[in-house]
Amino acid sequence: MQGVTVKSRAAAFACAAGALVFILSLLLGHGAADDLVDVGRSLIIAILCGTMSWASAQRTIAATASAIDTATERLLAAAHGDLHSHVPAEIGLELPDLSVAMESLFSQVRTNLDHVQTLALFDQVTGLANRTSFCRQVERLLVERGGSGPAALFFIDLDGFKAVNDTLGHAAGDQLLARVAGRLREVVMAQVSAGLGDAVIGRLAGDEFTMFFPTLPSREAATRIARAIQFALGERFELGSQHVDLGASIGIACYPDHGDSLSALLRSADIAMYHAKHEGRGRAEMFTAELALEAADRAELERDLLLGLERDEFLLEFQPQIEMSHGGVAHAVTAEALVRWVHPERALIMPGAFVPVAEESGMIVALGDWVMSRVCETAARWARSGVHQRIAINISTRELAQADFFLRLRHAMATHQTPPAMLELEITESLAMDMDERVLGQLSALRQDGVRIAIDDFGTGYSNLARLRELPVDRVKIDRSLVRDIATSAEARTICSAVVGLIQGLGMEVVIEGVETQAQMDMLRVIGCTLFQGYHLARPMGEAQYLDRYAAAPTVEPTERRSL
Repeated sequence: MQGVTVKSRAAAFACAAGALVFILSLLLGHGAADDLVDVGRSLIIAILCGTMSWASAQRTIAATASAIDTATERLLAAAHGDLHSHVPAEIGLELPDLSVAMESLFSQVRTNLDHVQTLALFDQVTGLANRTSFCRQVERLLVERGGSGPAALFFIDLDGFKAVNDTLGHAAGDQLLARVAGRLREVVMAQVSAGLGDAVIGRLAGDEFTMFFPTLPSREAATRIARAIQFALGERFELGSQHVDLGASIGIACYPDHGDSLSALLRSADIAMYHAKHEGRGRAEMFTAELALEAADRAELERDLLLGLERDEFLLEFQPQIEMSHGGVAHAVTAEALVRWVHPERALIMPGAFVPVAEESGMIVALGDWVMSRVCETAARWARSGVHQRIAINISTRELAQADFFLRLRHAMATHQTPPAMLELEITESLAMDMDERVLGQLSALRQDGVRIAIDDFGTGYSNLARLRELPVDRVKIDRSLVRDIATSAEARTICSAVVGLIQGLGMEVVIEGVETQAQMDMLRVIGCTLFQGYHLARPMGEAQYLDRYAAAPTVEPTERRSL
């Protein structure tokens, strides 16, 4: 019952025992029931019995209270972190259910804490140390380091992992990461066997791994270890029935020359890894002072790029796509808009120098919005003045990944009242092959409204022609790499002719990019091409010059054209 304590139960028991003895004494007495002497005697006996019952109950209460006090002390110790000491036997004797409950509780808490510690220190996919654990271990090793040789930090970034995730799914990607971790462990075991000592391996995030050797005999040993890592990760991975070829770009930083702290080493190794990727992937690069200067220049370029967007330091130039008819009449049908940066200190900067920086920093979205707005404004102005040439705009993967990209594009068109037929969107071949249904649906809607869709740089990736047939595409721009040797190589002519025939067979227009000589043009026209773009025809130019030169009526192609 609620409100009943151990002491109140003991008192009730003593009173009940005394009352029972009193009644029995009266009933068994020899005198009359109203004899005061017998009543007094019976009362004395009852009081003695009650007192003895109370004393007995008190001893029981004292034992229970002592067990409860012991249990309280044990719980307080557990609250302060002592989860491993046993529950005292006194609690088990007096309060067995409580003892069992406490043992079960402590065991469950120990298990949960062990699990939480595992989650906090180890990556669940690979079993390697996570970022927090890796950093703690390396910082401790740097403090305790006693060897005279350099320490080496390896920053390992997988090449081609995103394609595996996109094509085979995240489950296969996780399985691949676990296999990579296994091979990295094998590399470390081989180095231990060779006498170079153990290493800490960690997975920082995604497909980025790190490895730290606290003591090496020389920098050359670090280079050999990097080659061993490349060899291990360069071998084919088997994922069920799938065969996956990976590689790795590796940056190396040595303590203390490239940094005297973990953060400095990570920064140096990351810079070296980025340089390895920039040089063609599948490489290992040691950090150098020159790379540090490049990284500083890159950081400065990022800051200037942000300021340039705020100060409106960009402009558009236009390069025509020329259509050559069989009668020798040449006229521009599309103007490709190309962004330029008028830097106040570096003069005119071409997109190849700042667009990659903008893509990696995320500023490509803001830059793309500027280009999109300016192109829509220009196209609307051309339409009002009677210049009916489409303006093509390049769309990056980062821009299309924005959920509201098409909403922003339509807003820019509505703001400037741009006719849809005046715009052409150019997307890269690799992006076209990997587009999801959402993007395909939006592109199809734009195409139905009159916007042209083109695939740029075709021939630089691995296209699925069946997939190409399903895409909402009007034109395909053949990359310069397919036509570079067409005038001198029979094999190049065969390949280019086959590609052009396949695309035209799918009902799409073919535009040849990178035309640099008249011989290339002559051969391409024999193959059946009529649309060309390149320096042989015209370099990019400002709007006024473009309109003066290409907004007029079509002209007859000269018999000889000087290479521009």
